[in-house]
Amino acid sequence: MSSERQPDISWQDFEKVEMRVGTILEANDFPEARKPAYQLSIDFGAAIGIRKTSAQITVRYTKEDLIGRQIVSVVNFPKKQIGKFMSECLVLGSVGENNEIILLAPDFKVENGLRIG
Repeated sequence: MSSERQPDISWQDFEKVEMRVGTILEANDFPEARKPAYQLSIDFGAAIGIRKTSAQITVRYTKEDLIGRQIVSVVNFPKKQIGKFMSECLVLGSVGENNEIILLAPDFKVENGLRIG
């Protein structure tokens, strides 16, 4: 990820990105990934359901740290095949030095599926 600023977008463009809060139910190793990653199952509530994704977050987080943690994800990207695994959402995080990712999360426990906007 680049630290350079991207061009401004319109409010209409921003509204198209559906960011939701979800709770991580499962975190498993993903040995087939090119870079160290976990496979995650995330509960986004009744309206969206459980989605799976992979995330390169192994530097800062253990699998045990992730279970029960609420995070923010984009849920309206097209599904993406990663090896034999189908990613159904994109977990959001800030990218620091050495591509170390810190997950974005609400300060307080909220309802799964809550929209970010």
